[in-house]
Amino acid sequence: QVQLAESGGGLVQAGGSLRLSCAASGLTFSSYAMGWFRQAPGKEREFVAVLDRYGSTTSYADSVKGRFTISRDAAKNTLYLQMNSLKPEDTALYYCAAVKSARVAGAIRDRLEYDYWGQGTQVTVSS
Repeated sequence: QVQLAESGGGLVQAGGSLRLSCAASGLTFSSYAMGWFRQAPGKEREFVAVLDRYGSTTSYADSVKGRFTISRDAAKNTLYLQMNSLKPEDTALYYCAAVKSARVAGAIRDRLEYDYWGQGTQVTVSS
């Protein structure tokens, strides 16, 4: 079965960087679009970034555009989220998710469309 396991979260000062990883098993990237979402305490889970199954298109939330980069290593079946210039408002539990879809990244931003989720990794940004 499909399993997603996030890692790389932690505590960082504002302006710092972190790279999150999501190790995927039971799926092949060529069939699945992969996304990152986050959820802060008391808030709904929100879209962060998505990479289409071809690895060719990406889409980002306005709040992270220019600071975060989504990528993957197909040989390692691992998805990444490079986060730079972190802000306290980026503090959240970060999840990776997968959906079997051939659509371009911009069309797969709704969390309700995703079939598989990891357990999340905590990112805390101090001011």
